[in-house]
Amino acid sequence: MKKTKYLFAIITFLMSFGCALFIANSMFGNILFGKRPENLLDKIQEGDMIFQTSESKQCEAVRIATNSKFSLCGIVFIEKGKKYVFEAVQPVKYTPLEAWITHGKENHFVVTRLKNASTILNAETLQKMKAYGKSLNNKDYDLYFEWSDDKIYCSELIWKIYKNGAGIELCPLQKLKDFNLKDIRVQAILAERYGTKTPLEENVVAPSNLEQSKIVTTIIDTY
Repeated sequence: MKKTKYLFAIITFLMSFGCALFIANSMFGNILFGKRPENLLDKIQEGDMIFQTSESKQCEAVRIATNSKFSLCGIVFIEKGKKYVFEAVQPVKYTPLEAWITHGKENHFVVTRLKNASTILNAETLQKMKAYGKSLNNKDYDLYFEWSDDKIYCSELIWKIYKNGAGIELCPLQKLKDFNLKDIRVQAILAERYGTKTPLEENVVAPSNLEQSKIVTTIIDTY
């Protein structure tokens, strides 16, 4: 009987101590136990751009043609308190941030942000960007990289959201002919898409153009 009483007292003490520790950690954690380690994804804000390396044949061609490790990108939006990557795949859609990261090679990614985002990307501007983005939601992916809104590719989506939603041109547009098109892997994709009539004068923007923009800064780089 005494053993039962002692056991009950010990269990009660441990439960009480655990509850007290939990409450103290919640209220005074930084003071009592030091600063908590920051979740890397907590640094990401709405309007940030995120880049990764994908390994399909087309993405390989994009990396070669643009002399960059990046072949896929998206813009971060918050919906109902959760972070999503709004991206142009097939079709244009919202992908949960954590899931999007796992689609890249070895889960590596880079996040960039407009240098003056704190003053420019206010609630009103972000709402305009999201509204414009939603007008493109469910659009088909553009395999031909045409500069129209009928179909959209990933870096085009981000560029147009910033341009039409915030009035900001993240970078100058280039012509298709400006990229490295001599590699046989790139030529194979071009022949598959266009045959013998590659639209060399088409306006284009690559993930690398956005990532290297002079008006953004790097927030996270896990490479």
